[in-house]
Amino acid sequence: MICRNSPARIPPPRTWPASCTTRSRRSSPPSAAWWKWRYASPTSSAPSTVSRDLHLKVCEIFASIQGESSYAGLPCVFIRLTGCPLRCRYCDTPYAFTEGQWMSLHQILSRVQEFGIHLVEVTGGEPLAQADTPSLCRALIDAGYRVLVETSGALDVSPLPPEVTVIMDVKTPGSGESHRNYWDNLRLLRPRDEVKFVITSRQDFEWSLEVVRRHRLVERCVVLFSPAWGYQDPAELASWVRDCHLPIRFQLPLHKVLWPGVERGV
Repeated sequence: MICRNSPARIPPPRTWPASCTTRSRRSSPPSAAWWKWRYASPTSSAPSTVSRDLHLKVCEIFASIQGESSYAGLPCVFIRLTGCPLRCRYCDTPYAFTEGQWMSLHQILSRVQEFGIHLVEVTGGEPLAQADTPSLCRALIDAGYRVLVETSGALDVSPLPPEVTVIMDVKTPGSGESHRNYWDNLRLLRPRDEVKFVITSRQDFEWSLEVVRRHRLVERCVVLFSPAWGYQDPAELASWVRDCHLPIRFQLPLHKVLWPGVERGV
């Protein structure tokens, strides 16, 4: 539990080879027992492969305009998977915690194909809470799609295929979940990946700047600062970003501007 009046602790960066550009598997991600919750496929318990009949619990699949990241403004198909071990203060998709239906890999791919859009984002919830998500991503890549995975940053991203573009949150103190950040993920970020800080206050902003500086994130990937909708004034955050003298990208959630008050299917 983080004290309301004390800043969240930022661990020091770990050292790694400067030439490291691929993800490696490690043996110390947060365990399923620690999270006390994790989805597993209802099919066989054999190791996940794209060739077997995978099933994932899917909240919704829809086409929209990408609202965040460097891909903002592009047509995109979203696969929103069910389940999340976090409960962020500003979460705008709480329906994804439990709602959804089990779909086979074939059903998911068939639905995505109907839209005729090349860009696909796998999101949630927390998509990595389902063990077969990396295999879904591999199947999408093999089918010719450009794949983005939007993740909370609380679970190990190393099982994802290297072709995936990871859009990873670092949870700020204002989210109420900063103690769940899996800091080892930061060393896996590559130039094609993006890291996002959702800012609820000036305290969040200063905390996030310290993380960016300490882990030298602007040297590794795109860094995004986004206002927590309904908590932080966007114009005020934009002025802070302008004056911080770092190549951080301010982003306004485009889907919230285009479709105010609409939660699903955007």
